[in-house]
Amino acid sequence: MKDNAIRRILTFFALISVVLVAVAVDSARNISRSIASSDWVNHTHAVILEVSSILSSLHVGEGATLAFVVTGDARNKATCREAFSDMAEHLELAKALTRREPAQHDQVLNLEALVNQRAKFSDDVIAARGSTTPEAVRTLLAADAAADPEADIQRAADKLTNDEMALLADRDKASFLQAQTTQWTVWSGVSLDFLLLCGVAWVIRDDIAARRRAATVLQEANEQLEIRVRERTAELAKANEGLVAENYERRWANQALEHQLRYDRLIIDSINDLVFVLTKAMNVSRINPAVVLQTGWEAADLVNKPFSSIVRLSGGDRGAETSLVDPMAQALAAGHDLQNQTGLLEDKRGGNTTVRLALYPLRDRDKVVGGVVIIQAAPRV
Repeated sequence: MKDNAIRRILTFFALISVVLVAVAVDSARNISRSIASSDWVNHTHAVILEVSSILSSLHVGEGATLAFVVTGDARNKATCREAFSDMAEHLELAKALTRREPAQHDQVLNLEALVNQRAKFSDDVIAARGSTTPEAVRTLLAADAAADPEADIQRAADKLTNDEMALLADRDKASFLQAQTTQWTVWSGVSLDFLLLCGVAWVIRDDIAARRRAATVLQEANEQLEIRVRERTAELAKANEGLVAENYERRWANQALEHQLRYDRLIIDSINDLVFVLTKAMNVSRINPAVVLQTGWEAADLVNKPFSSIVRLSGGDRGAETSLVDPMAQALAAGHDLQNQTGLLEDKRGGNTTVRLALYPLRDRDKVVGGVVIIQAAPRV
């Protein structure tokens, strides 16, 4: 329950972090776009200002030219030169500002061609005014009035200004949409984060309530456990008293069994007959000292060896050996005694002695676990 609550809380905070990062990235992108839009707006206003300055300088220069034609004052001539010089500077700035905008740059170049013609016309008029024939000045002015080049310059300047204003309107609209998008993104992110925080609060509240319920259940379980422990302790104390008594009885029984086994061992070892203790598989597991004395075989030589390798049964009084059926194995498997059997006992020196033997099965409750073979030396015939 604790791990699940922590996992859910971490999931909520991860979602909150993702939303914050997304809002921050989008806001930074929109801010960058707004800065770029602001720069572009400033650039557009600069182009419009330069176009206006070009027209203003042109008008000042033409006015100074006409004043020089009328008065012949050298100061008007200097004003004219200065005005056209300023116009050339504004043209250069306009071309530099529209260098990355091919359409506007071409319009600036067209405007430059037109105003340069007006500058050349002004130079021609000033030059004609300095001559002795005033008729040339009247001719130039009459031709200029008929052509009306100022209208062409004004149309070119108005077109360039209108195009820049249209772009400025588009950029303002785009900036407004970006600002709206940024505002919507920020408020959406804030709302989503608020909902996620409410989810975190709900998870924490649910976890606290679950912990309280678990604490109550745990307290009740502890109380029941204490009662059971006391009951079980009383039962164990009572059982321990019984086990102590049983342990004493078992110890006495084991001691009696050990004494009995020791007595049985002493009895077997004191028997003069040859005693072989066999497993259920007819292997020797123990012998008494009489076997060692009469055959020379040590216990280590016979233990785990088949009994048939030491003693071979014969056909009894008939004297014919049989290998098809082992009566001892049959008797041991059936749990029957087998007595008055004749066989040959092989000693360690390789000699054979005719013996008479008897088999008695050993039982553990109702199960045959082995047998005891008692051999007596048969009299030689």
